[in-house]
Amino acid sequence: MDTPRMGIDDRLAEGMSMAEQHEYLRAKLSRRRVIRGGAAAAGVAAGAGLLGSSAYTAYADTTTAAQASGHLRKPATGEVDGKHVAPFGRHLAFGADPKTQFRISWQVPLAVKKPFVRVGLKPWDLGKKIEAEVRPLHTAALTSALPAVDQYYLHAALDGLRPGTTYYYGAGHEGFDPATASAFATIGTFTTAPAHQERFVFTAFGDQGVSYHALGNDSVILAQNPSFHLHAGDICYADSSGSGQSTDVYDARVWDQFLAQTETVASRVPWMVAVGNHDMEAWYSPNGYGGQDARWTLPGNGPDAEKLPGVYSFTYGNVAVVALDANDVSYEIPANYGISGGKQTAWLDKKLGELRKKSGIDFIVVFFHHCSYSTTNSHASEGGVQETWVPLFEKHGVDLVINGHNHVYERTDAIKAGAVSKQAPIGTTVNSERDGIVYVTAGAAGRSLYSFPVPDSYEGHVADLDSVDTYHWTKGGVKATETVEWSRVRYTGYSFLAVEVEPAPKGHTAKLTVSAIAESGERIDHFTVARKAK
Repeated sequence: MDTPRMGIDDRLAEGMSMAEQHEYLRAKLSRRRVIRGGAAAAGVAAGAGLLGSSAYTAYADTTTAAQASGHLRKPATGEVDGKHVAPFGRHLAFGADPKTQFRISWQVPLAVKKPFVRVGLKPWDLGKKIEAEVRPLHTAALTSALPAVDQYYLHAALDGLRPGTTYYYGAGHEGFDPATASAFATIGTFTTAPAHQERFVFTAFGDQGVSYHALGNDSVILAQNPSFHLHAGDICYADSSGSGQSTDVYDARVWDQFLAQTETVASRVPWMVAVGNHDMEAWYSPNGYGGQDARWTLPGNGPDAEKLPGVYSFTYGNVAVVALDANDVSYEIPANYGISGGKQTAWLDKKLGELRKKSGIDFIVVFFHHCSYSTTNSHASEGGVQETWVPLFEKHGVDLVINGHNHVYERTDAIKAGAVSKQAPIGTTVNSERDGIVYVTAGAAGRSLYSFPVPDSYEGHVADLDSVDTYHWTKGGVKATETVEWSRVRYTGYSFLAVEVEPAPKGHTAKLTVSAIAESGERIDHFTVARKAK
């Protein structure tokens, strides 16, 4: 569709990298103060011991450092009594070690004084008070219909937690204390990963946005009681165009709606996100991720936490999870192509090798946005991923790859070297060591749905085909047509993944039972990935 120009010559912006887009916007909108988030200006509020000690970063330190660097507009403080301002949009994340580290993030509609988190082992005893870091984010008035927006994101880090323990927490600030009777209803919970392996469930999808269907999927996900959720990018669609161009339509207020919508689940289930093409927001930083830095606190153990905040790993039980930023290798949408200078791919090679050798890790799950393998009419397969990362997945024996980008559910047979190594009909078991990798597109979380060039085929409505005519993206954003045989399950409907993890004693068979669940709660696909436990 046509994109409003916002008073900017589209021809100048066309084809720019994210860094060029950012500088272009800063120059064009300097009087309206296009700025970046303050995550890089100060560290996360950190704790130590069981629930953490006092934070080393507070509101004044964060804003002062950021203002000195020229990146933040000083927000007003104390203009409204804190008792009239309630936290919203709470969302949890793991630190690098889910057994001992949690990150609590939330939002306030106006600037507040002395924000904090209270934590305790009982809801009526939130005795530990930890200061929070504020990451204010200002968005300039991009058009007459899109006014300037100030948003305030708050973050606290809890380290030294007990494995396998449920904690109660409440977010507050001067004038609003979750430990008081009037705010008691805002208390939430989270549970750290167990010290020993046990059965658990995690869920996954991509391309959510704000909609009735997004809310419906959230509700069904909550019923699975997952230990964590993976979001494979295109998180809220504040940038509705998704090309990474400075002329993209952008409304920062959509993030407020999204975080409020997601709070029901994300306030109790760690919401681990990857970045998609719609998450490149040129207004905040040269890499387009300044807004991501402001809103999320992720493990930060990837190759470059500032340049690639959506690249990290964590281990829960016998499953290692790796999040990647496919914008770095995308031929289709090249705004951030090559942003890491090869560092992400080198890190991936090293990290997968380490994880595969590590005792106690049976399965490696990788998730990111752009599709390794898909046949939809809209995006199909990303050749940059196939050429750069798929060989590494096969080299190190990755067990499951989860993508978004295409707004459908699609699942492949087991694949090696781009071809079917074992057909995997619904209900089958794939031995990942022997048979290869199953790739899943789970991009039907809430945005408008895409279409396939052939009929759907899913549980209860199987319509197997020998082949599908489709395409993949090549360098220069060119489509290369191809005929493929690996498209096994296709479903045009809102859905998500639920993965049940079943550990096993050493030498026995551990399992991932993967189910695709429609928004209605109906199962549309299931298969099992098996591997001998280490």
